[in-house]
Amino acid sequence: MEALVLERKDELSLRDFPQIDRDEAVLGPRDVRIKLHTVGICGSDVHYYTHGRIGPFVVNAPMILGHEASGTVIETGSEVTTLKPGDRVCMEPGIPDPNSRATRLGLYNIDPAVRFWATPPVHGILRPTCVHPEAFTFKLPDNVSFAEAAMVEPLAVGVHAATKARIRPGDIGVVLGAGPIGLVTALSALAAGCARVYVTDLAEKKLEIAASLSPAIIPVHAARESITDRVKAETGGWGADVVFEATGAPKAAAGVFEPLAPGGCVVMIGGQPDPISYDAGAAMVREARVENIFRYAHVFPRCVSMLASGAIDVKPLITRTFDFKDSVRAFEIAASAPPADVKMQIELPQ
Repeated sequence: MEALVLERKDELSLRDFPQIDRDEAVLGPRDVRIKLHTVGICGSDVHYYTHGRIGPFVVNAPMILGHEASGTVIETGSEVTTLKPGDRVCMEPGIPDPNSRATRLGLYNIDPAVRFWATPPVHGILRPTCVHPEAFTFKLPDNVSFAEAAMVEPLAVGVHAATKARIRPGDIGVVLGAGPIGLVTALSALAAGCARVYVTDLAEKKLEIAASLSPAIIPVHAARESITDRVKAETGGWGADVVFEATGAPKAAAGVFEPLAPGGCVVMIGGQPDPISYDAGAAMVREARVENIFRYAHVFPRCVSMLASGAIDVKPLITRTFDFKDSVRAFEIAASAPPADVKMQIELPQ
């Protein structure tokens, strides 16, 4: 089975990976076998490629990349009842221990035993087929494309963040960072009820894409304008009801409370490879609520439904698509962080 393998930091190869054939030879009674169609390139995939680790997760052996995926069911286990061969699906990439305390509490995304695609030592799915539990595989409506379905995984982060923020109709939001996660968070915040969302970044092209998504998304170039001054000027000096930190940058995190209104909420989304700090005093005087999210839980069906209904449109975020045979080149380009690209995807041969 040919796969895109991260051999070690800064080294990728497209090669046969016999271990996967052995590991997934037997289909469990509640599993489905899926032929992969589209896989998104995530920032975490790129970070493993360029740094060899994310926090405590270290690439110590060759690992297949990829976790944002869609495909077609080609085989089902004997006890599968909701899916059949030919069904188009997307897959939630984290499989928790069903008996863990976290899972029993409904917090399966923070189960310490969760097995998440392309997180060492678990292999990802930039390969022709995979085996996955029925419970974490979701059938697609006819009007949701494979490309859109491969965006459900990052969209789930934004929806989870908006849910944790407890947005109320008419709230004013701020999203720091116009990368893929920042933009799906902005869309999710609008879908949850925000009247308008300010999005900051340093990349002009990404801000142009942000502005094109909705007239309620207001781009702010972080190097040219203070997001705090802009929001305060347009809210009568009050500030934003919710601020989403989606950059992972220490500088952004340090000032995350500045545009926030009293009684507002900050949601920390951006991946933090190193420890960060923020002004606890600024949080205290605002009596701010701070939420931290780790991936998502219980939101994949909601995301699929919103794509199907048109409540959220992720198509403008897909800026480049590569053939599977060009996967190494795709990652090299993604690692260069092209300012005009948001989400790059890889299509596998059918």
